[in-house]
Amino acid sequence: MEYKIIDCDQHVIEPPDLWEKYLPKKFQEQAPKLVQDEDGGDAWLLGEHVEALGLVAAMHQTPETLKWTGTRYADMHPGITDPKGRLELMDEDGISAAVFFPPQRTMIHFMFQDDREFSLAAMQAYNNFVTDWVGFDRTRLGAIWQVPATGIDDAVKELLRAKQNDAVGVGLATWPCGEFLLSEDDDAFWAVAEELAMPVHIHVGLTPPQYKTRKISSKKGGPAQMVAFATTMSRMPTLFAEFIFNGVFERFPKLTIVGGEVGAGWVPFLKQELDDRYRRNRVWCEINLSMLPSEQLERNCKVGVVSDQFGVQNCDAVGVGTMMWCSDFPHHITNWPNSRYLINQMSQGIDAHKKRKIFCENAGRLYRFLP
Repeated sequence: MEYKIIDCDQHVIEPPDLWEKYLPKKFQEQAPKLVQDEDGGDAWLLGEHVEALGLVAAMHQTPETLKWTGTRYADMHPGITDPKGRLELMDEDGISAAVFFPPQRTMIHFMFQDDREFSLAAMQAYNNFVTDWVGFDRTRLGAIWQVPATGIDDAVKELLRAKQNDAVGVGLATWPCGEFLLSEDDDAFWAVAEELAMPVHIHVGLTPPQYKTRKISSKKGGPAQMVAFATTMSRMPTLFAEFIFNGVFERFPKLTIVGGEVGAGWVPFLKQELDDRYRRNRVWCEINLSMLPSEQLERNCKVGVVSDQFGVQNCDAVGVGTMMWCSDFPHHITNWPNSRYLINQMSQGIDAHKKRKIFCENAGRLYRFLP
């Protein structure tokens, strides 16, 4: 087929029967349970936390109607949970192919379970589900698998299993060894990811340890929520710097790290700052790189761009090869079914070759839709 727009970040909303079908029977009591939120919508009960669906299944919402609660599966378009319906929605939006990220709220819930066996089994259950889901049409649908947070051995095994099952990438919620700080123990994971040519994704950021003690009601809102939504890019500069200055890209020069849904307009400033601080501090900090930090970033890192006219218009400073477009469908920042209009607005005056790389070829080659 002819590929025109390739989307590097969509989401499957968990079908109501996912955990019943895919989670082993011994863990059914611990599985997420479908409940009602306070406005009569469907929600997932994750331990003690009720996670409503309004902002993650928001394709028909406007700023006036958008809210966290009150959304029901019965009212959703089938394409929210079903691959056949999703292809129809992609056609309506002009999207040739898409890659699908795990539902982070659910994966993070599993990550913080004290029962290590359940935590691993639950993430594997999701990975098995999404493999079957994209199997409906692998020429257009690609799966990102979730890496478990139960130790480096489990992380490497699931990475190998992802490759065997034709996943196009894997996603992290913590560092691969399951900790909240990068360590040399993670090198075993980076080595296998590099060998398999498997891109590693960090969706918005890694999960901080204080998330375990969070208190969440299903009616989210207020200044804290607005700050979180408006600063989705804030954690990625630090993470890219961690990889660079801890020598990960020196040891694994063919490793690819993807920052999902973080935009690109900030990247030129970060490249400038990385190079400046490296030149000033490399001797006494005992950091010796074979190329400038900015060059490592361009070689090893990519970012997903939803709506970032500044980033696209300054694509040469960002690095044309660094950028990939994403819709985040069906989450609340999606512009469905107007993605083509948005892309044309963002890319006015951009060379056609560069535009095709950003909105098609970069993702197409990374995820093997294109040769």
